[in-house]
Amino acid sequence: MSASGSGFFVAFEGVEGSGKSTQVASLVRWLEARGHDVVAVREPGGTELGERMRNLLLDQHGPAIAPWAELCAYMAARAQLVAQVIAPALAAGRLVVADRFGEASVAYQGGGRGLGTQQVGELYRWVTGGLLPSRVYLLDLDPEHGLARAAQRTAGRLDRLESEPLSFHRRVRESYLRQAEDEPRRFLVLDAERSSEDLAQAIRLDLESLFTGGTSGIAGS
Repeated sequence: MSASGSGFFVAFEGVEGSGKSTQVASLVRWLEARGHDVVAVREPGGTELGERMRNLLLDQHGPAIAPWAELCAYMAARAQLVAQVIAPALAAGRLVVADRFGEASVAYQGGGRGLGTQQVGELYRWVTGGLLPSRVYLLDLDPEHGLARAAQRTAGRLDRLESEPLSFHRRVRESYLRQAEDEPRRFLVLDAERSSEDLAQAIRLDLESLFTGGTSGIAGS
């Protein structure tokens, strides 16, 4: 399923406050406890260039960024992450777990900003050389609830994207769900209203089912 060698690539997606980072950390701990070599990354970020761009892109008080400029900045950070971290890890047979990847650009810039999901999707595939996560866990949540969670988590100090109006976040969610409908073999949609423990268990069972009888050994180490 992966376009990049013997490793396996998993990404977590969802609106703000959907619990992606919590599930990434939980899955990484579970995999490492089973003896797997795991690389965890986040977007934007994961490299020196990516982290610098993350600070610029998410700074609510930073300079205004035009939608296409924003998209190109995310893509540049992603291209660096693929070249420097993800592709080498997959080629070495490691497991990569990402807190967001290109599906986020399709949702946020393609859907939320109105740049066009098809155009953004094509650019995403071009920038990554066709590399896509083999499994995308979409933590689906009502954006209004998610933003309330985010505000509580940050004590009201929201970043640039979190500060966008509710209508923007609703478009993001709709775009995510359309992607899942279009690619049901890659996406697994999970109700993010469920407890963290329930979600973690569902994700582990899904990975085990993907690899039962396979050659990666995720389920049986």
